[in-house]
Amino acid sequence: MFEGRVSHLGFLQFEIQAGDMRENIRQVKENLRALAPPPGSLLALPELWGTGFLYGRLAQLSDDVPELLDEVEELAQAHNVVIGGSLPFKKDGSLYNTLFFSGIGASGSPSIAKQYLFSLWQEDEWFQAGNRPEPIALSDGDQLVGGFVCYDLRFPDTVRSQCSQGAEILLMSAQWPLARIGQWKVLLQARAIENQAFVVAANACGSWQGLKMGGHSLVIAPDGEILAEAGRGQMSQVVPANREVLAELRQRFNSVAPAPWAVEDCDKVLSLEKLEKKVVCRKMAGQKIVFTNGCFDILHAGHVDYLQKARRQGDFLILGLNDDQSISSIKGPGRPINNELQRARVLAALGCVDAVVLFGEDTPLNLIERLSPDVLVKGADWEEDDIVGAREVKATGGRVERIAFVSDTSTTALIEKIRK
Repeated sequence: MFEGRVSHLGFLQFEIQAGDMRENIRQVKENLRALAPPPGSLLALPELWGTGFLYGRLAQLSDDVPELLDEVEELAQAHNVVIGGSLPFKKDGSLYNTLFFSGIGASGSPSIAKQYLFSLWQEDEWFQAGNRPEPIALSDGDQLVGGFVCYDLRFPDTVRSQCSQGAEILLMSAQWPLARIGQWKVLLQARAIENQAFVVAANACGSWQGLKMGGHSLVIAPDGEILAEAGRGQMSQVVPANREVLAELRQRFNSVAPAPWAVEDCDKVLSLEKLEKKVVCRKMAGQKIVFTNGCFDILHAGHVDYLQKARRQGDFLILGLNDDQSISSIKGPGRPINNELQRARVLAALGCVDAVVLFGEDTPLNLIERLSPDVLVKGADWEEDDIVGAREVKATGGRVERIAFVSDTSTTALIEKIRK
């Protein structure tokens, strides 16, 4: 089991043989033997290093991943190092591109699933995106490592949140193409500089379906200095990681710790006219607009879970909120309990809600037609043909998602409980 703190950072860069897990683990073993890393090293492997992007077989190959991880765990413990690299992993019937850390001695292999899926390579058709990017604790837990996978590199928030939680080292596992290798280097240096953290990044080399991989795996210091860089071919390197450099840099000025609340949540409550303009801009930027609606009179856990799942259907969640008059006509004269402005303000404070718009009609059809969302979300208790706006959304190329409530709590039940 790994003990102490990370003293060295390195990578194993090699050409992945698609579908040949035995050959790929053999390459890892051979490269590790030749590298002979010092005890206390943290080593990165390329993305999907055991399988490659062999989409049609990934689900089947993932069945053998636990056994493969056992072999990596034995290697890591034998060398007293930590090894991180991504593999396909099946969980609850879904497939994730998952970054595993071996050698820590924790129960199972700690992992971080890839957050952003690369649609150009059809990743979003085969994988589910991860949603819990938390840093991994090494040894006795006083040193944290953040992880990210390939396309995640283009999204600073992926690692920013992990560094804000205490990560001092960032490990990247990738299959980055040669055609964009200049961006690879610049973005990795940016992630190191803006987070004042060490970055160790392993890229694949060779080719995949005629596409040349870029190689150029890197180890970067918290100030952006490149400590090690591979070429385009197979290469393994390991270099010292001087933590005093990081401590000194963060002591002089710390760009990681500040986390001010930079928005006014009440600004999310918009008139339909203002929201229409905002939606146009979001769509021009290529974002998928999600719409759902409801009364949300007394906000409860079931509502929050539903809205969080709705937000994951796209990039910008609009909540159409029934105004007081429409709720009274639907629920009766004793409702709502909270007036429309109070309800809107509370909902706007939820991080998963991007905009709130009030409406007074019997249905939100007017909102749906004017906003033309890409995804219309409603509770799973509704049949799709009965959902207002479903036909209109699908007619413009959008889709309907029905989401089940996991909580049996309801506003009506809460009111009845209070009354009793």
